[in-house]
Amino acid sequence: MKLALMQANSSVLDIERNCAAIDRAARTAAEAGAGALLTPELFPVGYAPLRVRAELDPGTLPGLRRTLAGIAAKHRTALVYSLPAVAPGGEWQITATVLDHAGNELLSYAKVHLFGPEERKAFSPAEAAPAVVDLGGLKASLAICYDVEFPETVRAAAAAGADLLLVPTALAHGFDSVPQVLLRARALESQLTVAYANHSGQEDGCTFLGGSVIAGPDGELLASAGRGEELVYAEVSAEAARRARDAVPYLRERRPDVYRAWEKPGAAKPSQD
Repeated sequence: MKLALMQANSSVLDIERNCAAIDRAARTAAEAGAGALLTPELFPVGYAPLRVRAELDPGTLPGLRRTLAGIAAKHRTALVYSLPAVAPGGEWQITATVLDHAGNELLSYAKVHLFGPEERKAFSPAEAAPAVVDLGGLKASLAICYDVEFPETVRAAAAAGADLLLVPTALAHGFDSVPQVLLRARALESQLTVAYANHSGQEDGCTFLGGSVIAGPDGELLASAGRGEELVYAEVSAEAARRARDAVPYLRERRPDVYRAWEKPGAAKPSQD
């Protein structure tokens, strides 16, 4: 499947403008033959956690989701987007959703690891593990931004059978090693493709890195973006993950029971001379 990755500048709480940008990207991606489009974290509302929490009417979210579903259906391409959501207990979370080419929801996920004081003040962390769904013949899963910097998140998706991890993100400038080093390591160690879509430009005083990437299951870069607005593409497949796992069977040979024992209190014993 040809995967498109959108890197763009969002306008905080200008939902109409942001959805128009997604619509244009989806049209361009579909015309290029892409089967799916991945967009950045909170792009439809803009990345500004405190303003979003204070000023966004949660009653607008169902209509916004319908708009995004309409974009997917109009262009006949799967779409991955990220929005705030209000959980049944009333807490706000950062979520991501996968839609199929008809606009039907296939998968949703809520962010487990919140980054920085603003996110922690505006949102609550989730606890559910990444789930897996069929997307164009690939087993796909979701994580959001800071989640992917924890190896446990990516390994959980891989252990559940994912060939592709889709990651909407909002990464500020100064963290170049995350997409260029850490993301490639995550893809390699868990032997799946990792697609990471970031914002560009400035939003509410934050300057974003850009630098979105798609890293293959062998750790190689399949696509990378610069600093500005850009659509990048890569061919992704389940076969690439199978080849990597056959070459070096990390997933088959891991020993989770042993690792859990290592984390128990008193498990680490001093060496004896």
